Amino acid sequence: MPIKDFAVKAARPLPVIILADTSGSMGVDGKIEALNQALRDMVKSFGAESRLRGEIHLGVITFGGKAAAHLPLTPAHQIQEIQEFVAGGGTPMGAAMEIARELVEDRELIPSRAYRPVLVLVSDGHPTDDWEGPFQALLASERAAKATRIALAIGNDADEAMLTEFANDLEAPLFHADNAAEIVRFFRAVTMSVAARSQSGGDTQPLKLDYRRVADDEDDPLADFFN
Repeated sequence: MPIKDFAVKAARPLPVIILADTSGSMGVDGKIEALNQALRDMVKSFGAESRLRGEIHLGVITFGGKAAAHLPLTPAHQIQEIQEFVAGGGTPMGAAMEIARELVEDRELIPSRAYRPVLVLVSDGHPTDDWEGPFQALLASERAAKATRIALAIGNDADEAMLTEFANDLEAPLFHADNAAEIVRFFRAVTMSVAARSQSGGDTQPLKLDYRRVADDEDDPLADFFN
């Protein structure tokens, strides 16, 4: 029997890319604090996941004042900590879309054997830069078109039309968060669904978000799922 038949196959990367609005308006009503807590919880849960089939990689792009790669795409179990978000400035979402498109199209960072990327867009307002061109370029990208795209609208001032166009998963329509607790709840639902996909043999099924399984008052709402 060939030696290669005994080789352990490396887990397939499952890229998760968060596009997080950190503009000045996120600094009120506890929104930025909730976003920081939600991301910490997500990293902890992803890092604890089995890596036999899929290995979750997490990347974070922020847009507040300027757009930046806040966290390069990194295996979740290797992430020790993430610098906290600080709210400030406008909402340069177009620049963030350009960074996301370049990341998704990078075949060294996201090889062809990887699971389809999961893109999560979170915003409480309208873009303040020239965003339509980069936005359409992202949606038209062959790899981004195949990615699972999920969106969260925070409050009443979010650009719901744009966020709805971004989202492409029928099982995960645009979610609305009216308070900090609902921001955390959204991220917990995303975490559960991504974790389930990482343990599956494929990624052809929609990434269904089941908010009913996420309780607001549990100490560890993911405990039953991971145990």
